[in-house]
Amino acid sequence: MSADSSWGDPHIVEQNVASYAARSVDTRGRMHPEHGEADLYRTPFQQDRDRIIHSTAFRRLQYKTQVYVVHEGDFYRTRLTHSIEVMQRARTLARALGANEDLVEAISYAHDLGHPPFGHAGEETLNKLMGKQGFEHNFQSLRIVDELELRYTAFAGLNLCFETREGLARHSTPYDDPRLPAEFSDRRQPAIETQLVDIADQLAYCTHDLDDALTGGLLRAQDVVDSDIDIINEAYEVARREVRGTGAVGKLLAEKMLGRRLVRYLIERFSVDVIETTRRRIEDLGVETLADVTELDCPLVGLSDGAEKSFEQLRSLLLETVYHHPRVLRQVSKGRMILERLFEAFTRDPRMLHPVTRERWDAMKGSERRQRRILCDHLAGMTDRYAMDLYQSMFEPYEKVLHPGL
Repeated sequence: MSADSSWGDPHIVEQNVASYAARSVDTRGRMHPEHGEADLYRTPFQQDRDRIIHSTAFRRLQYKTQVYVVHEGDFYRTRLTHSIEVMQRARTLARALGANEDLVEAISYAHDLGHPPFGHAGEETLNKLMGKQGFEHNFQSLRIVDELELRYTAFAGLNLCFETREGLARHSTPYDDPRLPAEFSDRRQPAIETQLVDIADQLAYCTHDLDDALTGGLLRAQDVVDSDIDIINEAYEVARREVRGTGAVGKLLAEKMLGRRLVRYLIERFSVDVIETTRRRIEDLGVETLADVTELDCPLVGLSDGAEKSFEQLRSLLLETVYHHPRVLRQVSKGRMILERLFEAFTRDPRMLHPVTRERWDAMKGSERRQRRILCDHLAGMTDRYAMDLYQSMFEPYEKVLHPGL
């Protein structure tokens, strides 16, 4: 088939999206012009997705904490598996609502690139250490794709489309407090694709953190039921009937199957509620164009009032029983200590920095503020495992220090 056939036009895949969805053919463009042959079979949003997947920062997510530090067990979620689950859920929502699946994929894969090691404790620690400069993972995600990834000779960063970058800058959940750069502040709301990733992120971490807590023994299925949350009671009854129907032998196996079916039911219920609630809002508000979405006074995507109440109750349950569990808090404390001691040691003697980081540090001689940001970039880019290995090599007297990777 010839290269100029309509089948080879990458924008053909966007003809089926809704009128209010973002289209890459209408993108506001990239930060830097790119010269050369056009990509015959990928839209700009597909190119963004692929650039993100092949980035160093994306690969590092496999050894970054979601809730449990990675060495605690092979079956717990990491930032990488979390990002994949967010993508899967966001893409399901996007397909049901006619949004642009390629853009949703790109934003989903990149939304947590800026997370430091040791989860939200790591972010809070770096924010404290940086003083007035602060640290916020949305800002860091944008910094990574705009400046820190070095993949091309013509420019720094990945040179992503405006719409993908907006999805990172305006990523918003109760754990995020993004400082919105001026270039993204001309619209009241982000595109529907960004909003879908936001809600998918929340659905993902609540349900899979519950799953991990049940698997790790921090919670029992009965503990969840005892919380007396309406949607969980409903889910439990369905799960219990199905587990009984399997004829599962043994209390432990039945408990495991019950917990997993309960979580699966919650995922399905919340996802369906988002789709149906958002469809009603689109119809009630008369949303027909992208501008209609971005000029609304409040987000278009969301849960119904009843589901929102249940979701907040579930989030509170996790906060009280999982995120503040003594075993989790102990690993949080260790993560804080590791980052604090590394930051202090490198600030005191930057000659100990990795040679590449040392070059960047020396290039900013005369600007303490910029040097501290470079050190922050270095620490934020570390995986949990790398940070722990480096800590061992620097502070344990009998630990060998000549490992070339540190």
